[in-house]
Amino acid sequence: MGPWAGDPPADPRYDPELLAEGDRRNVVDRYRYWRREAVVADLDRRRHDFHVAIENWQHDLNIGTVVRNANAFLAAEVHIVGRRRWNRRGAMVTDRYQHVRHHETIEEFAAWAGDRDLPVVGIDNLPGSRPLETTSLPRRCALLFGQEGPGLSEAARSACDQLFSIAQYGSTRSINAGVASGIAMHAWIRAHAGPPPA
Repeated sequence: MGPWAGDPPADPRYDPELLAEGDRRNVVDRYRYWRREAVVADLDRRRHDFHVAIENWQHDLNIGTVVRNANAFLAAEVHIVGRRRWNRRGAMVTDRYQHVRHHETIEEFAAWAGDRDLPVVGIDNLPGSRPLETTSLPRRCALLFGQEGPGLSEAARSACDQLFSIAQYGSTRSINAGVASGIAMHAWIRAHAGPPPA
């Protein structure tokens, strides 16, 4: 969007620099020209009851996609478990609007979730996992995803209160964590959220 046409709005949510120079950010139209802090504050009023966590032992490039999905589906927070650094390229700057918390270990994350009575729901095609397509996810939960390739670590599996798998019909053994996170978050949305605001 180019510079604001006409008299600028007096609303303090609007950023004078964006109004003058234009807004080229990847935000929905209702947030055009808003200050970043105003966007986050508005999102915080409406965030959903699910959290998203992903293990980061191998600097997985999917983490950025998980963060972007969490922003799209308005997760309460994203939790990075393991290495603090992660590749932000796939997030497409959405991490500026999404709360991201770091945990050194899966045990630390599980303790955090336990203190909040937040069930940890693992998403992985593991023996004993129940089909995601045949159940409703809990309204309050933390969806936990593993690394590309190995999936959830043994420690992460032990921390899960429930395990669900995503049905696959082709020849590949697995789908990547970025795709799996979008499918699982949308399953939560279908069960618990109404239509998005206009």
